[in-house]
Amino acid sequence: MIPFDAESTKIPGLFVVEMKQIDDDRGVVREFFRTSDFAASEVSFSGPWAQVNVTESRYGAIRGLHGEAMNKFVAVASGSAFGAYLDARSGSSTFGVVETVELRPGRGVFVPAGICNGFQATALESAQYLYCFDQEWSPTMPGVSVNAFDPELAITWPITIDRSDRSLLSQKDALLPPLRDL
Repeated sequence: MIPFDAESTKIPGLFVVEMKQIDDDRGVVREFFRTSDFAASEVSFSGPWAQVNVTESRYGAIRGLHGEAMNKFVAVASGSAFGAYLDARSGSSTFGVVETVELRPGRGVFVPAGICNGFQATALESAQYLYCFDQEWSPTMPGVSVNAFDPELAITWPITIDRSDRSLLSQKDALLPPLRDL
């Protein structure tokens, strides 16, 4: 058995979560979310989740960096991804700090409101990325988005892509501003 663990990062409020995992002859059971485990940890979230999305992204595809005004819990259900998280909260002592996490089934990230979330699918077959939101997403909700290729962020994406390939980077994400323009 692998126990639940929530590890703090250099960005206050952002936690890397190892899910409780039990293996047996049939496979694996992972506790994706358990209220009591989160409540007993330093993660300041008590629920409930209002919306859950799953994206399936092909090898190399990048989504983000998006920082809506809501809490998120993100993880991969299958495959793997390289997660990048940017503190875009104005007035934060760690504004502009980036944290990266290798994501695999069983490891997730609690992303507080105002932290930008992005990822690149690194699994050859594809990656299924889960998002749990504490509010229902709306295209008009407050928040910020930042270009994932902003050179000042210095994110080293593991797979080089053609940024004009819309199957790997959406037009919307390609046109996002750099952090300094917020």
